[in-house]
Amino acid sequence: MKKTVLFLVCLFTVGIAFADNHWVGTWGTAPQLVESHNNPPSPGLGNNSLRQIVQVSIGGEKVRLKLTNEFSSGATEIKAVELALAKTAGSSAEIDETSTVSLTFGGKAGVTMPAKGTAVSDPVGFKIGARQNVAITIHYGSASSTSVSGHPGSRTTSYLKAGNTNDFSDAVKTDHWYTIQTLEVEAPETAGAVAILGNSITDGRGSTTNQQNRWADVLSRRLLENEPTKQVGVLNMGIGGNCVLGGGLGPAAVNRYQRDLFGQEGVKWIILFEAVNDLGGSRNGVQTAKSIIGVYKQIIREAHQKGIYVFGATITPFKGNNYYSVDHENGRSTLNKWIRTTKMLDGVIDFDKAVRNPEDTIAMQSQFLFENDWLHLNAKGYETMGGCIDLDLFTKTDALAADDEEDEAYGEAVSRQWGRL
Repeated sequence: MKKTVLFLVCLFTVGIAFADNHWVGTWGTAPQLVESHNNPPSPGLGNNSLRQIVQVSIGGEKVRLKLTNEFSSGATEIKAVELALAKTAGSSAEIDETSTVSLTFGGKAGVTMPAKGTAVSDPVGFKIGARQNVAITIHYGSASSTSVSGHPGSRTTSYLKAGNTNDFSDAVKTDHWYTIQTLEVEAPETAGAVAILGNSITDGRGSTTNQQNRWADVLSRRLLENEPTKQVGVLNMGIGGNCVLGGGLGPAAVNRYQRDLFGQEGVKWIILFEAVNDLGGSRNGVQTAKSIIGVYKQIIREAHQKGIYVFGATITPFKGNNYYSVDHENGRSTLNKWIRTTKMLDGVIDFDKAVRNPEDTIAMQSQFLFENDWLHLNAKGYETMGGCIDLDLFTKTDALAADDEEDEAYGEAVSRQWGRL
């Protein structure tokens, strides 16, 4: 009798943990209109097959996939999509064929996304482990290869083959992602995700193709290896060349944060680490920094209303790069000072301190340089960034920080000029 009662209690507990179908993002990327030089190579997407590899963060036994056509000027027809466990992190298209599952969309094998539209698959049983590689194979119908929604900075090889096929042995290779946006897992209520708003330093320029060694990947592995944080997913929302306020590549952060931060499932934490492109192209570094702070404040307020913790990451040095000037450095100093001292953030990640040269603190350590551009980091630099983050930030249970502050009004009025606040 005792065993029966215990069994029923266990079933009840599991039922509570998954009662509301708690979904958490385990992998994601920030989509944009793909630039012409990054469009799909011949034979193109239309009526052909594309296999793309992603490496998830947390595992699960039931998943769903979000596809995007947000920036495309015409409809994209998807005839079928399959998931399978990949044998590599992108260096080959090989899969464990026995693991293959077919996705459905409203019970149908395919879906047509209208221009500016998205699609989410039905949930499907598909067991994946933490940091496991997943192959997403899309069989396209009618689709453009010149007006494409995707993510150019995949740092991962994709495989394109003519026709409706699952044989990618001699496929055309391209180091970009197209159409895919988010992979989610059903998880216990205790699981959650951290969404990172960033630019190329978060996107991983300088990391190693098909080795998944961006600083966000380093953070993910550390979280998974740490018992109190092993259920924390990591969503890399970095876009190379992106700006907070306007200009740059992809939609500006002030316009995309609703989608890339609050539009993700299961987000409990946010990291804000974006500004260097704004500062590097600024005509007034301090004023630009104050405008960025105004946007940060708005994000913090909205996050706190949703019960989400927000951490600020200091901007890394760029002396030696053509972005550098005394004025631009003053802007970086202004923003970093606010990040370190404001009472609005729930925590600080001091990337600047971790990678700067102790003999010249406005420059990066030379051992971390990628292509000597004095802006982007190499794999060693990203290892240092991911390794400097205090994992206790992701076990916080104390009250959220303040929603405003009484110090200098850093940007709400100024930021209105960008048409967002």
